[in-house]
Amino acid sequence: MSLLRLDIDDRQVVMHTEGAVCASTQELAESASFARILDLYVDQLESHNPAALAELGLPARAAVLDLIRLLANNPLERVARTWAGPDDLLAGRERLHELVEGLYDFWRRWDRFLVVRAAAAAPPGDQRPLRAFSQTVETLARLVRDLYRDVAENVTGGRPRVYRQVAAGAEVGVYAVPQKWPAPARYRELLAGIPFVRNLLMYPPLLLDPPTNTRSGQFMEVSENPLSGLTLEREKWLCYPALVGRLVVFVYFHQRFAGLGLSLANLFEVASDEEIAAGPDAVYLYGVPPASLARFGELPTVFHDDRASRLLVAAVPLEDRFGYFGYLKKMVLTLHNVAAMDRGVMPFHGAYTRLVLADGSAAGVLLIGDTATGKSETLEALRIVGDERIREVRVIADDMGSLEVAADGRLLGYGTEIGAFVRLDDLQQGYAFGQMDRAIIMSPNRVNARVVLPVTSLEDVLRGYAVDYLLYANNYEAVDDGHPVLERLPEQEAALAVFADGAAMSKGTTTATGLTNSYFANPFGPAQRPEQHDALARKTFAAAYAAGVYVGQLRTQLGLPGSESVGPRAAAAALLELIAGGGASPAASSGAPSGPPEPKGA
Repeated sequence: MSLLRLDIDDRQVVMHTEGAVCASTQELAESASFARILDLYVDQLESHNPAALAELGLPARAAVLDLIRLLANNPLERVARTWAGPDDLLAGRERLHELVEGLYDFWRRWDRFLVVRAAAAAPPGDQRPLRAFSQTVETLARLVRDLYRDVAENVTGGRPRVYRQVAAGAEVGVYAVPQKWPAPARYRELLAGIPFVRNLLMYPPLLLDPPTNTRSGQFMEVSENPLSGLTLEREKWLCYPALVGRLVVFVYFHQRFAGLGLSLANLFEVASDEEIAAGPDAVYLYGVPPASLARFGELPTVFHDDRASRLLVAAVPLEDRFGYFGYLKKMVLTLHNVAAMDRGVMPFHGAYTRLVLADGSAAGVLLIGDTATGKSETLEALRIVGDERIREVRVIADDMGSLEVAADGRLLGYGTEIGAFVRLDDLQQGYAFGQMDRAIIMSPNRVNARVVLPVTSLEDVLRGYAVDYLLYANNYEAVDDGHPVLERLPEQEAALAVFADGAAMSKGTTTATGLTNSYFANPFGPAQRPEQHDALARKTFAAAYAAGVYVGQLRTQLGLPGSESVGPRAAAAALLELIAGGGASPAASSGAPSGPPEPKGA
C-alpha cells in the first residue's frame, strides 16, 4: 500500500498518496499501513481486556497479523493444519470471527480521508489525472471491503446472503494540486507549496462528529495582522478555494479539521484555475498554532484588513473548542460581508427565495434574521404548504447575501452559497431524509445536529433577482390578536429600528441563551463596522420603499417551545396567502434577472 503518510488521531485517518494505493487485497494486507491499524485495534482490545489475545489462542501481536494475512487467501481449515500456535484455531472460530468484525468496525469508526497529491496541474482538457484519481479512491474502497469479506468468509466457512456496499475505504477523496497565484511577498513564504483542492469524491451521506457543536462570541477585527510571524507545517495543510458569491476566498485548513474543511464542498463551489490565478479577495487560515494567536485574547477568532496587500486575512486556532463548522462557514461569510461593504453593497444575514406560482406570477422573498430564527425552515415549509400552488421554489441565498440598488431603482438580491447548513431538528419532517443521498450530517447524536447539503446553483446565486418582500424573521413573539403572523412596517424608520435591533430567541446554535440582540441580526461584518453598514442600510431601505417593496416582519415562532414545526408552517401559509392574494408585490419585477453578474472585485 503505497502511502506517503498515514496520519491518525482519535477522530480521523488522513491518507496521503501520489498515485495508486494498492492493486490487490493481498498487497493491502501485507502493507505497513494495515499492520499499523491492526496494532491500534489490538491496543484497544487489550485496554479493555489484557488477556484478549491469550483467550484467542494467539501468543503475540505478530501472530494476529500473520493469521489475518493468511486468512486473506486461505480458509481457516487450511490455515489450522499448519498453524504453529498453542491452541486449535477451529475451536475458536466464533471468537476469531468476532475479532475480524471488530477490526472492520474499528476501521470504519474513524472519519477517513484520502489525499491524492499531484506534482502539477494537468493540461487543459486532459481528463486522465482526474480519472486516475477517481479510480484510486474507488479501488481502495473495493479492496478494503473485499479483504474484510474474504477474511470473514474464510473464517466462517460460509457466505452472507446480504452484502452492504458501505464506504469502506475513504469517505472523501481529494485531488490536490499546487497552484500559482499572485501572493503578496509577506504571504508567499508562509503559504507556498500548500496544494489546492481541485476535485473531490465523497460517499454521502457523510456522518461527522466534530469536536464541538456550538459557536461562541463574535469574530473580531484587529489592527494587527494575525498571520504575521506565523509558521505552518505545510505538509499538513490544504487550501479550498471557495467561490463566495461574487468573491473568491482561499480557505486554508489544517488536516485535523479535514472533515470540516472538505464539507465546504456542499456549501461553496470550487474556484476555477483562472479564478485562482487571478488571486483571492480574502485568505482564511483555519487551524493555526494556538500560541500564535494568544495575543488576541481568550477568543482569538480574528480578521484583519491588509490594505497594503488589498486583502482581507483571518485566522482561528487549532483547538477542539473551535472544531465546529460554524467557525469555518461564518468566518468566510464575515470576510465576504466586509468586502461587500467596502464595495458599497449591503450584506444581509437571511434566506432569499424566488417563488413562481401556478399562475406564472413571481415574487422574490427575503427573510432576514439571526441564526435559528426560522428563515430556512419557513421557506422549506413553503414547499409543503404550497405544493399545489407553487410551480417553483428557487433558492438564491440560504444564509447570507447582499443587496444592491440597480440603475433602474430595483433592489437586487445576490447569494453567497450553493448549499445550506441547517439544524436537522428544525427541518420539515421527512425533508432531510429525502436529501440524504447528498448530505453531510454533523453531530447527529447531540443538540444542534446539523446537515450540510447543496440547495441551489451558482448561476442563481450570482444572477441578481429583484426583491419584492423584505421581512424580518421574528422567532420570539407568539402570534395573537396584537401580533399577527405577518405584519407590514409602512415607515422606513420603524422598519430600520426592527431590523437593527436584531432580536432573537436563542436555539442552542451558539453558547448564548434566552432573548438576544444582534445589530441587523448580522454579527458577521456589520456588527464590527456599524457606521459603515448604517449608511448602506439607509440607502438600501430607502430604495426598497421607493420601489414599493413590502417591508415587514414574519413571526416564525421557532424559538418558542412546541412551535418549532407549526410556527414556520403557519408563517409559510400566511406568506403564501399574501403573495397569491395580490400576485407579486408592487415592486414585482423579479421574474426578469438583472443580467450577468459583476466580475469579481467589481
